[in-house]
Amino acid sequence: MAMVVNIILAVQILSALGMIGLILMQHGKGADMGAAFGSGSSGSLFGASGSANFLSRMTAGLATVFFVTTLALAYFGNVRPTSTGSVLEGPAASVPVAPASTASAAASDVATPAAVSASGAAEIPKN
Repeated sequence: MAMVVNIILAVQILSALGMIGLILMQHGKGADMGAAFGSGSSGSLFGASGSANFLSRMTAGLATVFFVTTLALAYFGNVRPTSTGSVLEGPAASVPVAPASTASAAASDVATPAAVSASGAAEIPKN
């Protein structure tokens, strides 16, 4: 499933970059006003009116691909596997508990390091 998510992510990134490029290539609404006064935009690559149709349709197609891949990534991000082998998901396991007499003896055998502090602010008060 990780391979599918990586493929969907790659398609999403490519569609986002394609949309950015297509949007930057499109003319704004103010560019049409200059054509009315003879700026000569009819000699463009796609013709006089073909660029607006082609670029806007390609942008709409890439936007659709982008949103579909976004929904697919959201779906795969929320899918939970049936079992991950986590300790927290299973029933409570029986943990052997040491008797109280050996637990207190083991605790008294542990040496505690002496706190070295110049100001004494980090020391724990002893009873």
